[in-house]
Formats: sequence, C-alpha cells, structure tokens
Amino acid sequence: MKKLKNPYLEMPGFNCFGCAQDNNCGLQMQFYEDGENIISYWNPREHWQGYFDILHGGVQATLLDEVASWVVFVKLKTAGVTSKLEIKYKRPISTKEGSLRIEANLVQMKRNIAIIEARIFTAEEQLGTMATVQYFTFSQQKAADQFKYPGLEKFYE
Repeated sequence: MKKLKNPYLEMPGFNCFGCAQDNNCGLQMQFYEDGENIISYWNPREHWQGYFDILHGGVQATLLDEVASWVVFVKLKTAGVTSKLEIKYKRPISTKEGSLRIEANLVQMKRNIAIIEARIFTAEEQLGTMATVQYFTFSQQKAADQFKYPGLEKFYE
C-alpha cells in the first residue's frame, strides 16, 4: 500500500471540505493506493453525528464521493465531477468506535463516464455503507487547464 500525496495542498486557495488538511471544518481525509483500490482511514468525531452517536448520512455520502474522486485523479489520471451518487446505508456507523476504512475502485468506463464503487467499513470491519458513483471525466488537457489537475506524478512522493 502506497501513501498518496495531495498535490492540491500546495495550490493557493485550496480548501476542499473532503481533503484539505488545513480546513478545520472539513474531513481532512488522506489517501492510499492499494492495487486497484483507493483507501482512506478516517476517524469520525462526535460533531459529525446525526442521530445519537451515529455518523450523519450526509457526511457518509461526502466520504464516499471524496474517495471516488481520488479514483478519478489517480487511476484515470484526470479530473471529473460527480454526476450521480447512489447510496445504500446497510448499518449504522458509530462516531465512537474508532477508525473507519473507506475504499473505492473503478468498475467500468462508458465513454467519459466513470462508474466507481465505494464502501465504508466500520471499526469492526463490517460493511456500513456502499455507493455507486458516476463521474463525468474530462480530457487531461481540460482537467489541467480548467480544473488545475497537476498530473499523476504529483500524487506520489
């Protein structure tokens, strides 16, 4: 498993809710590459709860969308935008039981639409939530010119 570098952190004005390390209100996710999967280990905090001690469903959706975007960055070597997100909440995810594993992988490409499966596993390694995420992907030129995609090599140390 390889730790991925977030090259956007070096860009002025970058403040992503999902992965900016200096965004104190954000999730501050970090990512790893493990074969075909992109993985994040993340610790929920009490202020992200919905129902008592249960991770808010909207936060779960954001975690899944964010890890899927990193599949686009690293595996597809480009940028994209979410066009569809379908979530299945399988079991409650506690905000008190420790680190979650969030992972995603590319399932299929249909022209420029990436179909990505993403999953959240509880601290006990049970499947908590799963999603199918569709990303509209851009050409590498458009990704660089309009979306500041830095190139694949910038994601590695």
